[in-house]
Amino acid sequence: MISLFEYDPARPDEVLPREDSGASDVSATVADIIAAVRRDGDAALKAFAEKFDRVTLDALEVTPEEMQAALDAVPAKFLEVAKKSAANIEAFHRHQVREGFRFEPSEGVVLGQKVTPLARVGLYIPGGTAPLSSSVLMNAIPARIAGVPNIVMATPPAKDGGVSPYILAAAHIAGVTRIFKMGGAQAIAALAYGTETVPAVDKIVGPGNAFVAEAKRQVFGKVAIDMIAGPSEILVVADGGCDPKNVAADLLSQAEHDRLASAVLVTPDRALAQAVQQELEAQIPLLPRADIARVSIDNRGKIIIVESVEQAIEVANALAPEHLELCIENALERLDAVKNAGSIFLGRYCPEALGDYFAGPNHVLPTGGTARFSSPLSVDDFVKRSAFTYYTADALRAVSEDVAYFAETEELHAHARSATVRFEKD
Repeated sequence: MISLFEYDPARPDEVLPREDSGASDVSATVADIIAAVRRDGDAALKAFAEKFDRVTLDALEVTPEEMQAALDAVPAKFLEVAKKSAANIEAFHRHQVREGFRFEPSEGVVLGQKVTPLARVGLYIPGGTAPLSSSVLMNAIPARIAGVPNIVMATPPAKDGGVSPYILAAAHIAGVTRIFKMGGAQAIAALAYGTETVPAVDKIVGPGNAFVAEAKRQVFGKVAIDMIAGPSEILVVADGGCDPKNVAADLLSQAEHDRLASAVLVTPDRALAQAVQQELEAQIPLLPRADIARVSIDNRGKIIIVESVEQAIEVANALAPEHLELCIENALERLDAVKNAGSIFLGRYCPEALGDYFAGPNHVLPTGGTARFSSPLSVDDFVKRSAFTYYTADALRAVSEDVAYFAETEELHAHARSATVRFEKD
């Protein structure tokens, strides 16, 4: 059963500290896998597929025939809904497109910023216990909008050597250009360093288990990464006007993800807290993934009773959750009070699942309190920005002595001379 806590602002650490993720140290194992892929390329990827996925692969890349078979296999309803979701995701992310700028602060001087899409990005899509076709849309569509010409996807093969048709159909809708059957740390290594078949990319994005996260950490610097994501989280701020059945369902929407997922309710209403506690007990046995949800709720779930909605939002800001639901009266009016959250869901008719699948904002979000300083995946993740500077001779002459003086205060005399040498007399 989920635990109830009384919040004491004088002793916040009693309820606010995050528990250890429970992840074991896999760094040495991951380092060995990366080294093997760098050394043996495709052969290592096929060997790891046999070892970890229990499948023998003749080829690593998904063929056009396999893609067509997937499109024929998925229900027409899936294609219809996935296309609606893709359109919503595209509409939202189009607003994030950043243009370069140029201005002339003085005569003979032109300054600006140039925005350039990355040449090639890699998406990692887990196979695991659920085919995360929604993650394909969320990762690939912002990259396409940014103008990335080569979008490469890695996803683990099934035991029959194929890939979930739902994942392949989503990749087709989203505009993925190449797809490879490879999972785990070995996939991250292949995307970072390249093999005979797999092209090296400039950035790797997408969720994964502890091995994937550690591999992304180890290849960072060779390539860029989006973030090191941990187990999923939801924090619901609810007042007494909420239906406990709905609140419990929203908490379970994340608890079923992972035994390490965190579902937290913060409320000033004791009766609601107790009712949600009972609702969770009633709803968990009805879930197909009840065993996962039970461990998550019992070990990492919390109900925190506070004095007011204002204090509840303070608690939310301290925890900086991945997903924050404000299931309260006049939720939009409270938006400015929220400082730390990956994605915010406002009102009593805005379950977090809207964000996972359909509304449009990205569901690749900072976890583990990192929403204090980081942001959801966006179009910005798939571009780079270059500053540019142009000075005429007269413009440089006017400031050369100032530049030289500044350089000399740092005892960098070659810097100083490079600003004045053009005007020295022979």
